[in-house]
Amino acid sequence: MIDPPAEIRRLVYFGTPIESVPFLEALAGAGFDVVLTVTRPDKRRGRRSEPTPSPVKAAAQNLGIPVSFDVVDGLDTDADLGVVVAFGQIIKPHVLDRLAMVNVHFSLLPRWRGAAPVERAILAGDQTTGVCLMEVAEGLDTGRVYRRLEVPIAPDATASSLRAQLVDVAVPMLVSALRGGLSPPVLQQGEPVYAAKITRDELLLDWEKSAESLHRQVRVGGAWTIWRGKTLKIWSAHPVQGSQPPGKLDGPVVGTGDGQLCLVEVQAEGKSRQTAADWLRGARPTFGDRLGS
Repeated sequence: MIDPPAEIRRLVYFGTPIESVPFLEALAGAGFDVVLTVTRPDKRRGRRSEPTPSPVKAAAQNLGIPVSFDVVDGLDTDADLGVVVAFGQIIKPHVLDRLAMVNVHFSLLPRWRGAAPVERAILAGDQTTGVCLMEVAEGLDTGRVYRRLEVPIAPDATASSLRAQLVDVAVPMLVSALRGGLSPPVLQQGEPVYAAKITRDELLLDWEKSAESLHRQVRVGGAWTIWRGKTLKIWSAHPVQGSQPPGKLDGPVVGTGDGQLCLVEVQAEGKSRQTAADWLRGARPTFGDRLGS
């Protein structure tokens, strides 16, 4: 692993999803010479299985930046630095030995190292998260930190809205840090906590839990329950005061182990998303019907 040079002009950009695009566009717009973009290979989607480029590939092509699917190609560019944002692949040590790299990570390291820091922060009920600009090193998000910014988590923030908020503060942070030359990084301080990918089972709503805990699952995205033997996804909801048996429906309001959850947007199995009111008109719950069974 090597350190970045004092002056940074030529970059290789590593990224894949839509969240990575604003960083690439900002770096190019700020006058950095992005000589190559490395991203994940095209995926086949749709009935015709036509190859679809990643959002970062599409953005790079619009900017006239060459694109590669091979990390090693970044070593042949004479770049000063590699910039990694949600790339989705592990950078091997032999690459780090030849190209200095930094990574934008959406948490306050060492809390929530790993694949799902935004979702884990919401599920855990964290009040604060943030972004770190860190060196890419061997190990899972173990590198030293160049810059960090804290961001409060709003009580109704979803994973999507919180991620967008973090992107908004991280983009100027990255550009400013590279323009001014990276200051010496500092070691991460504190007990590491890991953010494994969220599994489907973790998003199953247990109506014996508190309304606040269930709300956090819904905010992550993809929360689900069972209604009359079929899957019902809960896309939007909010806690309300009151009490009734767990899973019992009173209009859009569902009883929980502590408080109630008011359904706003749902999706019945095999159907499109719809308001809870529209779903109830079609579902026509009867006395004794409960979610979760």
